[in-house]
Amino acid sequence: MGLVEAVFLGILQGLTEFLPVSSSGHLVLAQTFLGIKMPGVTFEVIVHAGTLLSIIWVFWRDVYNLVSGIIKSTQQQKLFLLLVVGTVPAGLMGLSLGSFFKGIFERPLIVGYMLLITGFIVWFIARLGENQGNRSLREMGWKDAIIIGLFQGMAIIPGISRSGSTIFGALLRDLNRETAVRFSFLLALPAIAGATVLELTGWVSAGGWPEDILVYLIGAGFAFASGVLAIRTFIRLLATGRFHYFAYYCWLAGALTILYLIV
Repeated sequence: MGLVEAVFLGILQGLTEFLPVSSSGHLVLAQTFLGIKMPGVTFEVIVHAGTLLSIIWVFWRDVYNLVSGIIKSTQQQKLFLLLVVGTVPAGLMGLSLGSFFKGIFERPLIVGYMLLITGFIVWFIARLGENQGNRSLREMGWKDAIIIGLFQGMAIIPGISRSGSTIFGALLRDLNRETAVRFSFLLALPAIAGATVLELTGWVSAGGWPEDILVYLIGAGFAFASGVLAIRTFIRLLATGRFHYFAYYCWLAGALTILYLIV
């Protein structure tokens, strides 16, 4: 794998992982239209580790409070349990429907239709944001976590945005916008961290690092930097009432994909 490809894929992963436009959908489209292929699961996991660090960088205070207060703070214990509960639905859906989801990665036309759906999800988020809910993290319950987790499970389908889906689910549960954003991004931590740990375990058992580890790490560095930019852009646009621009982008990308593939 070349350095240019690693940088491009790192930036693409970092931006689309957190902006509500579906990272998996864009990777499918990049492979379809640009002929760029992910070199394997090892690179994907390393790049995801870069995006994991970007969440920790932006939400470092929340992560620090969670880790430091998990023993002493009842509120942080509650948040930890809610994150665990919210992670379960996507895990079960991935295990039971894994082959179905993998098949969609070979069908870019479906990604085009899913991007149209993501556009509507983002549009509703923009509209719901104007009538912000009044429930905070203190008022969240296990039902809220399960429903948000189900929305995260839907985002396994390429073309469906994870961040958009989970925030949409949170707003439907009448959570305020700040809580919806915080919980959505913190909910990404267990899945990304779990995949990274599994891959690291595989390297240890295989007896060494991948041959292109330096190139992979550079890609991860760009994923980290673009991920930080994406998260901060996401929060700023949601707060300033310009979030609907992402809906226009998803509709345009989805429509162009469909027209290109069926005409």
